[in-house]
Amino acid sequence: MIKAMKLQKAVIAIILGVLALVAYLIMDANEISWSKYVLEASGLFLMLGAFLFLYPILFARQDKEGCVELDPEAPLSKAPETAEE
Repeated sequence: MIKAMKLQKAVIAIILGVLALVAYLIMDANEISWSKYVLEASGLFLMLGAFLFLYPILFARQDKEGCVELDPEAPLSKAPETAEE
């Protein structure tokens, strides 16, 4: 499911953000002066991950009936003909 929706990069960015946050907590406990830069990197990774999670929603395509296809690389299928037409 994650592979189909192109969310691998978002998951990796979130994991890097959490690891950087843990590194910040350890560095802050040891009173290392440049730990705030690791916290900034953690925030950037978390924001990037959140934006990448929105990617399938922002670039979703609609077919003629208004149905949304979340996989942006999938070809649009033809809508079945209805009996009313």
